[in-house]
Formats: sequence, C-alpha cells, structure tokens
Amino acid sequence: MSAFGALTFGKEERIVSRTQVETLFKGGRSKSMTAFPIRVVYLVEQNEEPQTPAVQVLVSVSKRYFKHAVDRNRVKRQIRESYRHSKHILYENLAEHPNTSVSIAFIWLDAQLHDSANVERKVTNLLRRIGERL
Repeated sequence: MSAFGALTFGKEERIVSRTQVETLFKGGRSKSMTAFPIRVVYLVEQNEEPQTPAVQVLVSVSKRYFKHAVDRNRVKRQIRESYRHSKHILYENLAEHPNTSVSIAFIWLDAQLHDSANVERKVTNLLRRIGERL
C-alpha cells in the first residue's frame, strides 16, 4: 500500500473549503492548462500542516453545458474515476518534493459527452504535465 491509498478518492482529497477555492482561482499564483475538453487550474504550495493531503481536487461541470443534472453527474463521475486511476503519476512526482501540496480544479469545457477512455487519457495527460512542472 502506498502513501496515497489503494486507488481511492476519499473525502479528505476533495476541496470543500470556500477559502481554498478562492485561493485557487483568485490568488494569481495558480497556473492553468488545457487538454480539451478538460481545463485544469492548479496551485502548488508549501504544505505547513503535515496532516493535510498532498493533493486536493475539485471537479466542476457547468450547467451552461449540460442542463440536465444526470449529464453533469456523469461527466463528474468520469473525471473523478479517471483521476482515481491516474493520481499515482502525480504522487510519484510529489515524492521528490516533500512538504509540497497541490490543489487542482478540473473544469469541463465541452457541451458534448465523451467516452470514459477519452476522458481518462486527457486526465492522465494533464496530471503528467502538472507532475513535470513541480
């Protein structure tokens, strides 16, 4: 078993704090990249509190693109599942940088549904690129 769990995505790994969301989007220190149909906004910080997870994630799908909640929920589920399968890429890079934490927001950009394999390829691509820039 590794430091990031056995392919889990628990509540402690999710961004739920309003202040953390504001820091991620309004701080001016965050970076962004896109692998269509997903945009990622991320912020790398020094982790002062050792009990907080090294990576925390937010998934956002706008009502503008999908009017029906069932479609938004499907896309969010695909992104979360893809992240769960691919997060080891990011944790392997974080192992080289102790006391570093990353906040990540996945934002859906398309009005079309995509198959899960395509979503997983895009999420893996984004996580690899974030890991390279740590």
